[in-house]
Amino acid sequence: MRSIWNGAISFGLVSIPIKLVNATENHSVSFRQIHLADGGRIRYRKVCEIDEEEVTATEIGKAYEEPDGSMIPITDEDLGSLPLPTARTIEIVAFVPAASIDPLQMDAAYYLCANGVPAAKPYTLLREALKRSQKVALAKYALRGRERLGMLRVVDDVIAMHGLLWPDEIRSPEGVAPETDVKVREAELDLADALMDTLGEVDMDSLHDDYREAVEELIAAKSQGRTLEPAEAEDSGGKVIDLIAALESSVRAAKEARGEEPEAGEEKEEKANAPVAEVTSLSGRRKSGGTGAKKKATAAAKKTAATTKKKSAPGRAPAKKTAARSTAKKTTGTTVKKATAKPDPKPAAKKTAPRKRASA
Repeated sequence: MRSIWNGAISFGLVSIPIKLVNATENHSVSFRQIHLADGGRIRYRKVCEIDEEEVTATEIGKAYEEPDGSMIPITDEDLGSLPLPTARTIEIVAFVPAASIDPLQMDAAYYLCANGVPAAKPYTLLREALKRSQKVALAKYALRGRERLGMLRVVDDVIAMHGLLWPDEIRSPEGVAPETDVKVREAELDLADALMDTLGEVDMDSLHDDYREAVEELIAAKSQGRTLEPAEAEDSGGKVIDLIAALESSVRAAKEARGEEPEAGEEKEEKANAPVAEVTSLSGRRKSGGTGAKKKATAAAKKTAATTKKKSAPGRAPAKKTAARSTAKKTTGTTVKKATAKPDPKPAAKKTAPRKRASA
């Protein structure tokens, strides 16, 4: 890793040569500004307000602006002549418990790397002293033209430094808290504690930036000429809900997510606390389907019933067929004889009479 600052840690009379290395990196997807009409890049140019000419970086200096708008030029030589003992030194001023540092003060993070073989022994000494004391070191250092406050602590086998904001840079939270008096019941606190216990801990390595991944997927799709389907926005609610019911449901959902069985009685309580669904009366709704729809439905039902009857009981079909043949022989005996012997028409009429009485 490339160092951004070289100096030394001042630990009493001990001096430890070190290099300062960034401990974090930004993975945000960056965009360029373009002209929508033709896609050309939009660039910023530095122009002098007096002669309206573009100037280069070598022609630009610093100045302090007075309240009346007048400028007081300040050169690098002016700043370099100021008494700044921490110009190239991280000066440790105290050792304090880590809990005494307000997290609001924490800023950028750096790793301190021992610079050279002679620095290894004092570097290790300071690291082990911090480990055994279970304290952090408060230090002053200068970076990018100003003096800063820092906190040194041990991360694995490395000394890390967190830049700290000065105490007077932390704004007061006045007017931020709810103005109305709110009373929290013990039952609500108990459920909140239960939810915290159920959620438990999380592996920090498992957390990732879903939005950045979605942006990268969008860029890849656009470069390949594909179109991504828009994601459905989740309903954030915004409704006034029963806090107790919400906490109970959250505890149960957290347990289910972790594969735990809900305790006895929890499901009953959830049903009891569930909101009642709104019922819409059918009398107020428009009726769908008239006489034609009824006829179509009846015809379809008959057709389905006939098909089902025909397909059902396949073993009994031959018996029905045999019975049908037998009935045909009895009722149409005249026809059979007529086909074989060609009887006189009068006897045929006598034989058909009993058939008519039988059919009656």
